[in-house]
Amino acid sequence: MSERGSALVEFAIASTVALTMIFGIVDFGRGLYTYHLVASAARAGSRYAIVHGSACTVTGCPATSDDIQTYVRGLAPGIDPSSLTVATTWPGGCLGANTNGPGCPVTVTVTYPFKFIVALLPSFRMNMSSASTMVISQ
Repeated sequence: MSERGSALVEFAIASTVALTMIFGIVDFGRGLYTYHLVASAARAGSRYAIVHGSACTVTGCPATSDDIQTYVRGLAPGIDPSSLTVATTWPGGCLGANTNGPGCPVTVTVTYPFKFIVALLPSFRMNMSSASTMVISQ
């Protein structure tokens, strides 16, 4: 019985499985990086909003939704900032009519459509989203 070429077939099968696992691990790492970046951007955006409330006296105050979106998109290394969706809301729940004043909450929600590189999931996109709520200090 001839076993010529069986090592080549075994290598092809084993290397396909191993490379698929390696690329899957790398892609999973990219996904974790992207989620961490989205969560960090939401926290940074809400931090920017709480120090740029209506009582702020420096240039660029008070912060608008567009200001916060521009700030957050500037914090996105390694991803496409134009695909980053930033939504800012001032839900109220504070004293007085000014919802952008000290003591009022602000929520920044950041969403990014993550696309896997691995060919097993060619059209699958996962929306990574994070929200951060803080109370305006000034």
